Amino acid sequence: MENKADLKSILPYLPLVVQSSSLVWPPPVAQELETMSRGPSHSKVNSGKALASRITGMRKSVSLDPSCLATFALQGYALFFDEEIPRDESAKWFGEVVPALAGLLLQLPSMLEIHYSNADHVLDGTTTGLRILSPQEAGIVFLSQELIAALLACSFFCLFPKADRASRHLQGINFDELFSFLYMRCLREQKQRIRCIIHYFERICRCMPTGFVSFERKVLPLAYHPLLMSYPDADFWHKSTVPLCSIEVHTSGFIEEQPGKALEVDFADEYFGGLALRNGCLQEEVRFMINPELIAGMLFLSRMDDNEAIEIVGVERFSQYVGYDYSFQFAGDYTDKKELDFLRRRKTRVIAIDAIPLPGLRQYKREGLLREVNKAFCGYLQRNIYQVNRSHRMKLEAHDSLESASVSQELQSPHQKERLYCDTEEKIGVATGNWGCGVFGGDPELKTMIQWLAASQSGRPFMSYYTFGLEALQNLDQVTKWIASQKWTVGYLWSKLVEHTSERLNGRTQASLFSWLIPSCSA
Repeated sequence: MENKADLKSILPYLPLVVQSSSLVWPPPVAQELETMSRGPSHSKVNSGKALASRITGMRKSVSLDPSCLATFALQGYALFFDEEIPRDESAKWFGEVVPALAGLLLQLPSMLEIHYSNADHVLDGTTTGLRILSPQEAGIVFLSQELIAALLACSFFCLFPKADRASRHLQGINFDELFSFLYMRCLREQKQRIRCIIHYFERICRCMPTGFVSFERKVLPLAYHPLLMSYPDADFWHKSTVPLCSIEVHTSGFIEEQPGKALEVDFADEYFGGLALRNGCLQEEVRFMINPELIAGMLFLSRMDDNEAIEIVGVERFSQYVGYDYSFQFAGDYTDKKELDFLRRRKTRVIAIDAIPLPGLRQYKREGLLREVNKAFCGYLQRNIYQVNRSHRMKLEAHDSLESASVSQELQSPHQKERLYCDTEEKIGVATGNWGCGVFGGDPELKTMIQWLAASQSGRPFMSYYTFGLEALQNLDQVTKWIASQKWTVGYLWSKLVEHTSERLNGRTQASLFSWLIPSCSA
């Protein structure tokens, strides 16, 4: 089998086995799936209770201890399908969707074989095969939407092994906790979140999407690298002469519904997906429910370090929703009309960046400012693995025809490196909002300025900021327009942030950032 190293990386976390150099289901599981694929008249899987029993049986067949499931998970499956949805909807689920999912899982081994045989041909020799992407391991994984659907079907049937995931800093990927919290707490929004995922399965079983999704771990190297933009220090930000990009302030609307072309920010947890498969329903979790293909990344993307971000391109939206947190509610089908790019990915780009949780006074200290601006910069930087590898080859070719000294001199400038190795696709802006605020406890005024710095320095042409009606940002439009009128650079705004936070820490001012910058804002 091709790409053996990639397969070796992910195989311990899959329910499949290798037999005669091929991936296969253990025979008892294959038999169970075959029976289920023929419908409830053969499998007798016609209720939530029967489904729970079958999940237990299949887990035993792949040597997974049933006791490793979350407490009351099986009762949660029974509760949802037997009591929480209408009887006719349940009957349709077991009559049509469960057989289709079983049939899809039967194809998983062959889908993975095809995936690995094509993995080195997607991006001109760049490795794109399914594998564990660990911290500090920049890389990209390309998955077809059909393969993602099969992986999520594995999650639904709780077939992924849990062993060693925590030691590799990986989230859980099975849906057992999702259903367990439904049973234990009977949370209204938990039922609504499950309905989003169930709707996704209904959609892909009616018509399987044929596109692709890429998941990229982006890393700003902590040490100097001659061909990459390394992790900036405070002096880098202080000396920057890059002009601030334009900014649009929206007091209503949602990031995922931004009408233009922009990188959409996921206010992420350091563990990609956060509480999406547990009991959370904040910004990241909502995004994972309406774009369930994001969940697949939880299988292989380890915890993010301070100098890392995760960019996802191509996820399709399947659900409408209303509300947030406890008021979240599934609101029906959504038809995603985004165009496809030349790699058959939907033109939806999501960037996951995690802010410092409960930062307190740390956010006003130099190291806190630097951590947050570099985290956003890593995410917003228009660069990807493919472009870096291609540019690396081009630079090596140039190196053969130029004196080493001239090449070395050219690469000393961080701005030149950024220009040479940026993504050559069209320049798109950033759509973001109150990143790191809310339950994370960040200062909204400070976080807006930090993101504006990062977006500008990374070469983004604009930033669309959604305030979600936050009162603390009622003067944001006034402040940003005044700053823009003064033609401040990234370096000048950075110096102002450092000056204000220093005065705040030393007790020389109690004014908020906006009123300190523009005294009229405090009137």
